Amino acid sequence: MVSVGSRALTSRRHRTFVSAEDHLMGEDKLARNSGRKKNAMNRKAERGGHGFDGNNTHKNASGRMDGGTLNSNKKFSNNKSTSTPQSSLIRKQVDPETTKYFTEISNLFESENVDFEERSVICGNALEEAAGKEFELATDYIISHTMQSLLEGCNVNDLCNFLHGCANQFPFIAMDRSGSHVAETAIKSLAMHLQDEDVYPLVEDALTVICKEIVANSLDVMCNCHGSHVLRSLLHLCKGVPLESSEFHTRKSSTTLAERLNVKAPRFNGDHGFHIEGGFPELLKLLISGMLKGVRKDVRILQVDQYGSLVIQTILKLLVGQDDELRHIIPTLLGCSEKDVAEGSYVQISAVPDVVDLMKETAFSHLMEVILEVAPENLFDELVTKVFRNSLFELSSHPCGNFAVQALISHIKYKDQMELVWSEIGTKVRDLLEMGRSGVVASLIATSQRLQTHEQKCCEALVRAVCSTDESPKCIVPRILFIDRYFFCEDKAKWGFPSGVKMHVMGSLILQAVFRYRTALIQPYITSITSMEDNHVLEVAKDSSGSRVIEAFLNSDAPAKLKRRLIMKLRGHFGELSMQSSSSFTVEKCYNSSNLSLREAIVSELVVLRSDLSKTKQGPHLLRKLDVEGFASRPDQWRSKQASRESAYKEFHDTFGSGKSKSLSIEGFRAENSKHRSHPKDVKTTRQEIEHQTISGKPFLSMAGFKGKSEKGKHGGKLHSRSSMDIDISEGKTKTSKRKRNKDQFENTVAGKRKRKM
Repeated sequence: MVSVGSRALTSRRHRTFVSAEDHLMGEDKLARNSGRKKNAMNRKAERGGHGFDGNNTHKNASGRMDGGTLNSNKKFSNNKSTSTPQSSLIRKQVDPETTKYFTEISNLFESENVDFEERSVICGNALEEAAGKEFELATDYIISHTMQSLLEGCNVNDLCNFLHGCANQFPFIAMDRSGSHVAETAIKSLAMHLQDEDVYPLVEDALTVICKEIVANSLDVMCNCHGSHVLRSLLHLCKGVPLESSEFHTRKSSTTLAERLNVKAPRFNGDHGFHIEGGFPELLKLLISGMLKGVRKDVRILQVDQYGSLVIQTILKLLVGQDDELRHIIPTLLGCSEKDVAEGSYVQISAVPDVVDLMKETAFSHLMEVILEVAPENLFDELVTKVFRNSLFELSSHPCGNFAVQALISHIKYKDQMELVWSEIGTKVRDLLEMGRSGVVASLIATSQRLQTHEQKCCEALVRAVCSTDESPKCIVPRILFIDRYFFCEDKAKWGFPSGVKMHVMGSLILQAVFRYRTALIQPYITSITSMEDNHVLEVAKDSSGSRVIEAFLNSDAPAKLKRRLIMKLRGHFGELSMQSSSSFTVEKCYNSSNLSLREAIVSELVVLRSDLSKTKQGPHLLRKLDVEGFASRPDQWRSKQASRESAYKEFHDTFGSGKSKSLSIEGFRAENSKHRSHPKDVKTTRQEIEHQTISGKPFLSMAGFKGKSEKGKHGGKLHSRSSMDIDISEGKTKTSKRKRNKDQFENTVAGKRKRKM
């Protein structure tokens, strides 16, 4: 059997391979190999491109050619591929000699005796050895791993040579279980090489050939579980989106839900939502138009195919901001004719029944969510008035269709659109909850807050859904916390608080949204949560979903005395709660919403657990935030600081607070008890400054005019944070920085007060 080293030396069609033995013979041989590689790269640079135009002129990344402009009228369809259909392509067995060759290369790499420069030479030589056998090697379960290593370690010239060599078979490599990983690796390697702008023409030339073959086999690749993923990677590379970015992957349901319930800012809000780096815009445009043109007759397949739907979703997300393109593509996906689109009607009435039925399919339901997310305003309005109108309750009741309705409600921008939705499902909140469609109800509440419309109607409808007119409002919050168990209970009259049972996530989210309404609208909910039994409040505080509800209530506009009534129900258990990851945030919120005596009671319970708390993830932050060590060592000084902080809050809100905030009890801390509707950031910033000053022992209002630089609290370590809407800004690492002042009026007033006192 011929060895790896001797085989490479005797083969005229290969450059010298640096074997494990050759690695010890000196650097003269390596220098000769590197010289050959350099010459090969120069020869490649002189070759003509294989673009969509079929000429030999290189094009740059902008889509222009060195010798002129790109003729965008020539589509992929003018360059029909002669690739063998997938059904007739049979993978040949890799011959034993080739298998041994690549096995020895794999062993050589695993030995870690090859430096970076030698590795590049070896990879290039091995890829030449693969010429003519790319499909067989890339789809071999074992050798495909070696091929991935070669594509990662070779230079851009050898990488592009490989792609040119396997271009005719690239779609079939991408659709193979093992080959798809090789194709992904090649795309990622191209993305890495694009850090050097000089290689753009070379890479674009290779991508053009690959894209041409993809278009000729677009339906097969799009609907294949492996090919779909490779194609999405290729689309992102052409767009210029980093493949390792989280934006590349399918969005998590929790992220989508957070955006819909106003907990997180929407990703697509007039911009691309992506970090764009270069890319090939003209190539992307031709790839997308070529694929969609090729599958126009089979669009029904894409509508219901799981993997084809994912490709279309990716295309739509990458086209955010390109409204003209979206206005052309989306109606096509809905089965509408180009003639009607050209006349200005994006959605045909005749196509509406089919679209409504399609939204009951899993794949199309996901696709419709993205369509609603990216659709231009006029097209979105037609979807509301033509497609969803008179079908909202029908779709809301369906296991798949209800997600499309949630997306629709979450992206409504105008009150008249909200009125249309409310007229169809607003009076059927109880029916939706009984069917387990709480997500639709949550989206309805969140949108009413965002648009500031139908707020009272939403609150009243939810109360009627869980509490009859002859029942006490005390039952409202517990039933929503266990919304699934309550509505699935046959005898609801005998339903009681189920101890030791995990609370419903969506029920918790609904209550969190409710407590963001104005106090006047949520009196039944406030009465309910403050009337709960002590042991039930404790169970809610211990639950990861329930604790968020308590925090939302403490962040609401409810009166301070009612907040303290709820906090009193947890006395004796703050130490226990502080040891739990989720409940520790509840302890902090309780502390912020308490008066001086209740704060002292909370800290007293934590003093005995200092050692155990310091070992938990959240403990150090909580100990520092509540100044537990200060209370343990100098309780009188701790009380003095708390009193000073309380006085500063009172003075600030007496001067700048709204009538609503002034009506609250003086004993509470206004920054937590009251949301200053017009300037919420100013109040929170002021609260932070007050805390820093009281911790340092300086009265808040002793800062003459608040001019100059202020020093932050000197606390090391990372901040312990939580993904929530109303997270307090805690102390950061020590540094001196310029801090924005609340308002010039605030500065002048405080300075004037100090002057009068003096």
